[in-house]
Amino acid sequence: MSKKGCGPDSSAMEGFFGRLKNEFFHHCDWSGVPVPEFCRMLDGYLRYHDEARPKERLGWMSPMQYRRSLGLAA
Repeated sequence: MSKKGCGPDSSAMEGFFGRLKNEFFHHCDWSGVPVPEFCRMLDGYLRYHDEARPKERLGWMSPMQYRRSLGLAA
């Protein structure tokens, strides 16, 4: 990692957290949702994002489908 504030180093994570906030967090009323339930829902979103969410850069396949197509996952 290079010096503090170097944009290219953190761009992937900045993009991920932006999508997380736009797709999961914003536009929802979280009042009254207990912390354990929020954590369960967040875990579900993270699993969806990694295993099922189609991505343009992967030819509209999910990461898991892409890994399987390369023979890298069972």
